[in-house]
Amino acid sequence: MALTIGVDVGGTKVAGGVVDHHGRILEQVRRPTPSTNPKETAEVIAEVVNLLKGKFDDVKAVGVGAAGFVDEDRAIVQFAPNLAWRDEPIRQKIEERVELPVVVENDANAMAWGEARFGAGRGEDFLVCVTLGTGIGGGIVVDGNLYRGRFGIGGEIGHFRVVPEGRRCGCGNRGCWEQYASGSALVAEARDLARVSPALAGRLLELGGGKPNGISGPEITQAAREGDPAALECFQTIAKWTGQGLADLTAILDPGVFIIGGGLSDAGDLLLAPVRAAFERALTGRGHRAFADIRIAELGSAAGIVGAADLARI
Repeated sequence: MALTIGVDVGGTKVAGGVVDHHGRILEQVRRPTPSTNPKETAEVIAEVVNLLKGKFDDVKAVGVGAAGFVDEDRAIVQFAPNLAWRDEPIRQKIEERVELPVVVENDANAMAWGEARFGAGRGEDFLVCVTLGTGIGGGIVVDGNLYRGRFGIGGEIGHFRVVPEGRRCGCGNRGCWEQYASGSALVAEARDLARVSPALAGRLLELGGGKPNGISGPEITQAAREGDPAALECFQTIAKWTGQGLADLTAILDPGVFIIGGGLSDAGDLLLAPVRAAFERALTGRGHRAFADIRIAELGSAAGIVGAADLARI
């Protein structure tokens, strides 16, 4: 079976890998993302692909997972919040530089496909992948196929609004789910708590170097694992919003499985147990319907590479 290359393009890094048809990464390369310069970003992607291609004789195609809105033809990144891409013809630019067929896909869709094919969603036909990181990304698999919507931009679940006129979001709206249930939301919650109640947040402040702005995700997770009440309270708050959002998505999509990925998923059961409890409390018709399973993603940071590479085979 031919090999393909998957490339995961984020605001800080371009990560690529050669992937076989079993979803195994055989070789990887990483480079910093020149996020303010579209031309340089394309050149870095091409450099990563050409370095990998040079090590194998039978690479047949490239999949690029991009953090942004990808058009229905999987060729153009119409908008990327963390990159200077506006109606950027990525497929054409990369194909010209690497001389291979290229498919472009949203990065969360690529991650969802990787988990569906080779990770926590193996064997599941109806699933939703939720990435809890700086924001919230999502990917939806229906009847074993990636759902993209009419114009290719389906699955932007972080931007359904849960609080009318709530916190301002980078998308231009207010009250989006990712402002209340993401890694950034967890950090904001902990820092606010440390400012308002420094005595209660003593351990968080200690781990953060004595300053609220020094508190980040790893410190909150460490304190929670130590049993710190303030850190556990922060996780409970984020879990409540996460579980409620999953319940609302269930009312619309009725998936069999939710897969939780992204940096926040590293907290494991610190997050998963209260999310499940909040989900079950908020689910419409509870007591008269099955609960979707909620699982932690298995492929970690490799999911985007693996998923993009596999989409290049289709």
